[in-house]
Amino acid sequence: MNTVLVTGGSKGIGSAIAEEFASLGYAVAINYNKSEEKAKALSLELMKKYKVPVGAYKADVKDRNEVAHMVAKIKDELGTIVILVNNAGISTQKEFSQITNDEWKVMLSTHLDGAFNCTQEVMHDMIYRQYGKIINISSMWGVTGGSCEVHYSTAKAGIIGFTKALAKELAPSNINVNCVCPGVIKTDMLNIFSEETLEDLKNNTPLKRLGTPTDIAKAVAFFGSKDSDYLTGNILNVNGGFVI
Repeated sequence: MNTVLVTGGSKGIGSAIAEEFASLGYAVAINYNKSEEKAKALSLELMKKYKVPVGAYKADVKDRNEVAHMVAKIKDELGTIVILVNNAGISTQKEFSQITNDEWKVMLSTHLDGAFNCTQEVMHDMIYRQYGKIINISSMWGVTGGSCEVHYSTAKAGIIGFTKALAKELAPSNINVNCVCPGVIKTDMLNIFSEETLEDLKNNTPLKRLGTPTDIAKAVAFFGSKDSDYLTGNILNVNGGFVI
């Protein structure tokens, strides 16, 4: 059975991605850092619902040693990882002049070091097998930049560059590397916004609705499927037309 690792998979977009792959018959490794209760509850729910192996695995993706230990445990319990979804991330809004040095470092490290660590830990098996799928989650703000989100936009833009360069390097090993850039998606990250702001965001989206985690999960599952075998280095904007 093929195994998928979804980082930051305990809630929001990550949990929808985990469920989508479970529904397709994959063994799913749900990575979490702090949300142990949610990750374990989700793994039990998906195992019961879809009758596939699912496990919750703790690791701070910024920490290479924790990632290495996690990947080894997943391989032992679920099998070799053939699909990696680099989804783990954080988001905060702050004026650039108010961003502290530590906040800047944590933002970039969570997204960029996280993708670096997880990818390096799984890619050797992919190269050996001459097959693998790596799907990175960026953001529309990584494409356009977002006011009061300079650190977040910078990190997500880095994910796009990471995707394009790595796609070229791993293509000879038959490994596809692609990226999904969500728009405004209804997750806990939107809790900081007022109803008025959310209504404005919806009205400024040409499709006149906010996105759902499932909208993103379907796009990620496509990049994980055989149907995408001739696609690599792609940046797919899933934002209802907010950014075109």
